[in-house]
Amino acid sequence: MRIDEAYLVAQLRALLSIDSPTGYTDQVVRHCSKELSRLGLAPELTRRGAIRAVRRGSRRNGARAIVAHLDTLGAQVKLVKDNGRLELVPIGHWSARFAEGARVTLYSEPGTFRGSVLPLKASGHTFNDEVDTLPVGWPFVELRIDAVTQSKAETRALGIDVGDFVAFDANPEILDNGFINARHLDDKAGVAIALAAVEALGRESVKTPVDIHFLFTIAEEVGVGAAAIVTPEIASMVTIDNGTTAPGQNSSEFGVTVAMADQSGPFDYHLTRKLVDLCREHDIPFQKDVFRYYRSDSASAIEAGHDVRTALIAFGVDASHGYERIHAHALTSVARLTALYAASPLEIARDLEEVSGLAGFPRQPTVEADQPEFDPEDIGPPAGAGPLD
Repeated sequence: MRIDEAYLVAQLRALLSIDSPTGYTDQVVRHCSKELSRLGLAPELTRRGAIRAVRRGSRRNGARAIVAHLDTLGAQVKLVKDNGRLELVPIGHWSARFAEGARVTLYSEPGTFRGSVLPLKASGHTFNDEVDTLPVGWPFVELRIDAVTQSKAETRALGIDVGDFVAFDANPEILDNGFINARHLDDKAGVAIALAAVEALGRESVKTPVDIHFLFTIAEEVGVGAAAIVTPEIASMVTIDNGTTAPGQNSSEFGVTVAMADQSGPFDYHLTRKLVDLCREHDIPFQKDVFRYYRSDSASAIEAGHDVRTALIAFGVDASHGYERIHAHALTSVARLTALYAASPLEIARDLEEVSGLAGFPRQPTVEADQPEFDPEDIGPPAGAGPLD
């Protein structure tokens, strides 16, 4: 199952060029739908624009879903200030520390405006050390619009108002050594991965044991995610999203990060183990991780009451929800695992039915693990200690 890395990176670049803060996603939905159609699928849109594209397999029931989200972090205008600048509130959970200095596009009813997000005390020539002591937070930044305005009335006369959307420039830089730096890699890299898996399955004419539902959600950053797009025939759902490479985490910018749990609890034991087994079988580098301050499309589906097995496979991201960095090795690794999962045999036959008896219900291992027989001579002295008596 070869992944076309050039195609994947080209799609990522195209996605990053399209603003899509949660609530302002129509343009990216159109792009993704057109690409899915070009790849031979027939995308369907919900009323608000979440996408479902089904790749037909041998069975309808017991379908598998692969989900990524099209929406990104952003902001909205909270207040038009007396000086003509704009107070902002975040879309999604992220720190104003990463908004400071950003170039943005403001989407108002009359049209778009460009601008910069600046701290309230932005000039060292004026405020001296106060520039460094100003607290970090959304009340301490403002949007300076690149338009002639120095008052609330002049800004309002431009058609700018409370609730207007603010999209932050992605500023992607794709290096020859495989590193990719940009905002919004969460989760546009996940969307590019899903598209690359669709492309690989089609190019190699892969037959799957069940239908594969490729789902693209539009409100994951505000917690809605896959709550309303999962259909009854779906038995399992694999989410593609970022893994946080930071101190105290086991994620990596290389290979696949298989999430064992997030703040909503453990992922499905059997589905997670299947993904790990596929990595081992096909020599895909991987590591496991647990995320304490993280939720995904999988969580929203479960919380909405959908009875599906869920798992999360991640590409390691450094500085998540900031100016993020990933490596192409992780993207192609996750895409390959995604395609292999779609093509893999169905192992829990009872998942074809929504409800059934105990027959065929899987087992989790409970037997005691084999251990070598204990030999005191194998135990050396503690570090820095003398020989044992």
